[in-house]
Amino acid sequence: MKKIIVLIIILVAGGIGFGIWSASQPGELDGFAQCLKDKKVIFYGAFWCPHCQNQKKLFGRSASLLPYVECSTANGQGMSPICQDNKVTGYPTWVFPDETRESGEVPLATLAEKSGCVLPPQFNDNLNLTPTTTLPNIMTVPTTTSPQP
Repeated sequence: MKKIIVLIIILVAGGIGFGIWSASQPGELDGFAQCLKDKKVIFYGAFWCPHCQNQKKLFGRSASLLPYVECSTANGQGMSPICQDNKVTGYPTWVFPDETRESGEVPLATLAEKSGCVLPPQFNDNLNLTPTTTLPNIMTVPTTTSPQP
């Protein structure tokens, strides 16, 4: 019985150790995400937006390095002033240094082309988005700026 308990403890400790180690490893797109931030590209989104979540998923562990601006209020009923000031009308919206915009789920190759950031070769052809649902790939937001009750 003691051997089984010791074995279980070793397996659990090993699993926890592996989880911590793998989470601390750099993501494959860390350099690309950091370049987007360095080039002053901005990714506007909302926590409740499924297309924003899909966009972040493309970056895997590197998503935490994205130049992301949360536009939604905490209750999900309004838009933050910074997003109103920057005339964000849908999520996700990417704004580039030349003031051009791309809305919706934007393929990595397009982000690379518009930003001048180099996409790792293994991502050049295989991560272009294709719609998997009948939903549009952008969430539009109301244009009113009056506070919601």
